Amino acid sequence: MPDPETPTETPSAGRRAPRGRLPAQAYIDGILAGNRVLLARAITVVESELASDSMLAQEILEGILPRTGQARRVGITGVPGAGKSTFIDTLGLHLIRERGETVAVLSIDPSSPISGGSILGDKTRMERLSQEPLAFIRPSPSKCHLGGVARRTRETMLLCEAAGFRNIIVETVGVGQSETAVRSMTDFFLLILVAGAGDELQGIKRGIMEMIDAMVINKADGDNKPKAERARIEYSSALHLFPAAADGWYPQVLTCSSLTGEGVADVWELILEHRAQLKANGHFLERRRRQALEWMRELIRMGLEDLFHTDPRVRQRLAPMSEEVRRGHISSFTAARELLALFETKEKS
Repeated sequence: MPDPETPTETPSAGRRAPRGRLPAQAYIDGILAGNRVLLARAITVVESELASDSMLAQEILEGILPRTGQARRVGITGVPGAGKSTFIDTLGLHLIRERGETVAVLSIDPSSPISGGSILGDKTRMERLSQEPLAFIRPSPSKCHLGGVARRTRETMLLCEAAGFRNIIVETVGVGQSETAVRSMTDFFLLILVAGAGDELQGIKRGIMEMIDAMVINKADGDNKPKAERARIEYSSALHLFPAAADGWYPQVLTCSSLTGEGVADVWELILEHRAQLKANGHFLERRRRQALEWMRELIRMGLEDLFHTDPRVRQRLAPMSEEVRRGHISSFTAARELLALFETKEKS
């Protein structure tokens, strides 16, 4: 069980930690012991964009990697107002109180493209779950990173797994934010909708429908229950039009009420059924291998982007060239080619 006690911050022998940070081994030992204080601090290191934290983050991740990979990874997305946070709150309580399991929630909040800020209010929306000692909720800003997740969500999942959390739930910023990233890092992808909010079928893009492993019509309670059942039938019919997945799983549509808890346990049983089927036919391991490859490619993309922006010649020309593009003096295409040429010249020299 994760230990909530604050650790004694005594630097160990070996490489000195960056200013204000512990040595990597202190984080590793704390995480493996289930200490959530050091877990939270390690996530901060991993999410940091400071160059001084990059090597420390890598050492931490390498150190905990052998203790990862055993958790159930569930990605959850949904339209605004569908009740994603309330559903996760209720589901998390079910996992803890009924099944005696631990759960970590990685909640991604959209960042403002203007100020770059995020509200990070999911702990208030998951008020009951946030008070449970077997739960860990970590809101992170997307920082306008595509894919409905934050830039370091994969790494954060591994840290939570190493800390002993049995179930990892990733809540995306919402439908329409290019959900391919969260699909490529989770074992089960769940779409949450609500009935009676207009033409639901027209509002959901085909691409998302093809990626999901299941769909849940939430708020199936009171007068809305018949509407939720009709929506379930409509979506079930729509999903039958799609070809079967390569892993042999046929997405199902369920109804539930996050308010009353009715149907939430059934959703989790479906997730377990999906996991058992994919493990039996060998597709579970194959999916995890594809995830590892995608993570490698993402790290390469991020690394190249960082190298590009830290190149002295690029930094010198980026601001004035951006202004010329803004004024319409040169095209975006020409500016991009010139900046990339500066970077390529350095790499060849």
